[in-house]
Amino acid sequence: MRNVDVVRTALGNTMRSKTRTFLTVIAIVIGAFTLTLTSGLGAGINKYVDSMVAGFGQTNQIYVMPGMDASQQMPTNGEPQEYDPEEAGATGEFGMQMLTEDDIATIEGINGVTDVEPIVFVTADYLETADGDQFVLQSLGFPSDAAGMEMEAGTTPDPQAMELTVPETWLSAFGTEDPNEVLGETVTIGLKDLAQQEQAVEAEIVGVSQQAISGVGGSPMPSSALNQELNDVQTSGLDVEQPKNYVQAVATVENIDANETAIKQALSDEGLMGLTLEDQLGVLTGIIDTVTWVLNGFALIALLAASFGIVNTLLMSVQERTREIGLMKALGMGRGKVFGLFSTEAVMLGVMGSVIGVGLGVLLGVIGNAALVNGPLSGVAGLSLFAVDPLSIVLIVALILVIAFLAGTMPAARAAKKDPIEALRYE
Repeated sequence: MRNVDVVRTALGNTMRSKTRTFLTVIAIVIGAFTLTLTSGLGAGINKYVDSMVAGFGQTNQIYVMPGMDASQQMPTNGEPQEYDPEEAGATGEFGMQMLTEDDIATIEGINGVTDVEPIVFVTADYLETADGDQFVLQSLGFPSDAAGMEMEAGTTPDPQAMELTVPETWLSAFGTEDPNEVLGETVTIGLKDLAQQEQAVEAEIVGVSQQAISGVGGSPMPSSALNQELNDVQTSGLDVEQPKNYVQAVATVENIDANETAIKQALSDEGLMGLTLEDQLGVLTGIIDTVTWVLNGFALIALLAASFGIVNTLLMSVQERTREIGLMKALGMGRGKVFGLFSTEAVMLGVMGSVIGVGLGVLLGVIGNAALVNGPLSGVAGLSLFAVDPLSIVLIVALILVIAFLAGTMPAARAAKKDPIEALRYE
């Protein structure tokens, strides 16, 4: 019997008992469907994270923040600790640790750092449109995040100009749905100085941003010059010189691949913490991968249950076809061909289950991704929840076929060992 005939015969045999075959295939479909959906979700979200990293275009930068040493941590026994003014760092609003000018100088002196941009923290009260309408400003974005924004219209702010962007969710404040209509409009940002007197700073809108899943682009984004001007106004009003403190600093690094580890260690030695963009997004990627593996574990359990279904189906088939096996062996079919025939039947069950399950998983993933991205999550720029990864699909199908083959080996071996005379006498 040729290999083609073995495959054709195996396919015909699997369809002899349609109900039994259907129930076995359904179990395989569930496992294949779950594996396809979870791997596609992981690939889609990781693809989005990768696009965020690429979109920032700042892979040669390290974001520096104050570190927390043992003296700043609460003791486990609850006892108070002695205060050391030399060890205590600068603090901002809500007790948040801040960088000082000495910290900025320290960062600038580290080998491999070519430029340092300190970022000041600004708390504004309102934004006033040209029509005189005022709207609460709950937060302002950091200028260092500007390069990571997806723009609906216009451009990111010029660091040296008094410019800002507004999120597309703010278009209603300007009485329009067209983002291009707000470009070039002058707005006023109101905030209080140290004497609690209301001050105002004017700026020009140069862009309308889309909000990313990280939150970037979801708040008005000032340029570096505007952010510094707002900070200067915020810290004015009293005849007392205020120390300059910074919420973070962005260090540009020369040859970051070679210098990243050394610079991070140098920062740590100075009580500072340095994170690249990949470090910050790596936490999100790790969570996604963990959830994906957990869900894949449930899918593998379903496939394990399906393998027992294959064993049961083929054992019953061997039992029912005992005389047929005896006849085939009496006509000259060797043990290897009999084993191959029943193994092929197991593989055919795997093929049917994997094709249907993978197809349903891809179909649901693509449709669900389009419905969510263009519907409830349309405000998140560039979001991708599901991606078709050909390599993953091939590996899923291959895994299912291997499981099906292994599950079919015991019934196939039992069929191959049958004595033809005894099999022909079987009633």
